[in-house]
Amino acid sequence: MKKPFVTLERLQEIVREHPTPFHLYDERGIRENARALLQAFAWNPGFKEYFAVKATPNPQILKILREEGCGVDCSSLTELMMSQRCGFAGGEVMFSSNDTPAEEFSLAAKLGATINLDDITHIDFLKDTIGYIPKKISCRYNPGGTFTLGESKEGFQVMDNPGQAKYGMTRPQMAQAFTRLKELGAEEFGIHAFLASNTISNEYYPALAAILFQTAVELKEETGVHITFINLSGGVGVPYRPEQPANDIAAIGQGVRKAYEEILVPAGMGDVSICTELGRFMLAPYGHLVTRALHHKHTHKEYVGVDACAANLMRPAIYGAYHHITVMGKEEAPHDHMYDVTGALCENCDKFAVDRMLPEINTGDLLVIHDTGAHGHAMGYQYNGRLRSAEILLQMDGSTRLIRRAETPEDYFATAVWD
Repeated sequence: MKKPFVTLERLQEIVREHPTPFHLYDERGIRENARALLQAFAWNPGFKEYFAVKATPNPQILKILREEGCGVDCSSLTELMMSQRCGFAGGEVMFSSNDTPAEEFSLAAKLGATINLDDITHIDFLKDTIGYIPKKISCRYNPGGTFTLGESKEGFQVMDNPGQAKYGMTRPQMAQAFTRLKELGAEEFGIHAFLASNTISNEYYPALAAILFQTAVELKEETGVHITFINLSGGVGVPYRPEQPANDIAAIGQGVRKAYEEILVPAGMGDVSICTELGRFMLAPYGHLVTRALHHKHTHKEYVGVDACAANLMRPAIYGAYHHITVMGKEEAPHDHMYDVTGALCENCDKFAVDRMLPEINTGDLLVIHDTGAHGHAMGYQYNGRLRSAEILLQMDGSTRLIRRAETPEDYFATAVWD
């Protein structure tokens, strides 16, 4: 059973200061997880985690991760701007984008970010935009087809469909791109790929690494370029459901090390640095959406209406994604009531849970919706005039800090032209 990282008593104190709904983040969990990741890859001297800003674009979260030695992976102009304001620069920034406007390449180059090109046509576009090709550059690889691990040791199948993804270059294009970039003055090359999302398997990263390491060896032989880093991207997931096992990042790191020593080292490429750009793994378990039960409805089904809605967490509405729910103070009570837990949007998909067995919920009960620390608040929107909630940090000493205020109607009206 999933347990909240905050007690009912502490949460009751917090809601007296900050009205629900809000997203609550656990600083201790974030820091400990970042340290575990860095330790898992400490065997690689050049290892760097580039946190995927899109997952949790909050300046205070980014600053915590920077203190723990992480960089940032940005995919837009505003993410670059936020990262710059948080103090990230140069080798701390990876810029991975697609259909990229010229101004975004310009700012990435100005910051000294490592640019990760999504398409072969972007080579000349980048050169025409900034006037040169950076000495250090990366290309995104898409092998096509279907990626699968079959049945993993943990009992879960890992499968995704890179051939249907809009990202990356084909294998022939990678060789052409490296050759062209070398002609234009590039000296250090990187390879990036993302083949599966939210994998609950210690085998995914090692399998991806083996593919990229072998590709790197081949590209070095074909093009003569100096490949200095390989970016394993994201895809290491979290157990949203309580019966799912958590990934073991130490075992994952050792799996990647084994592939590194079997493939890269014999090829004379033992100087290659490993990069990751994890978002969900880094933050999801360390965020809760805290909401309060407002209404009960008894029609064809039993409904509990809460003061949060899909504008605060859209994953269940658009993906049918599972997020565990704890009724605070009733953790040991029998789960003998079946509810749909709903929000107030004028959309029938605005449900955090469908036919979920939970303890009896009374009006006023506090509910914690788990694993919202990544792709939670970040995906918020203002449909129906429902405004984005506050973000609060539960700090190391147990105190709380407001790290993003809730939107107000005036925020909503501010961009409208009234006359």
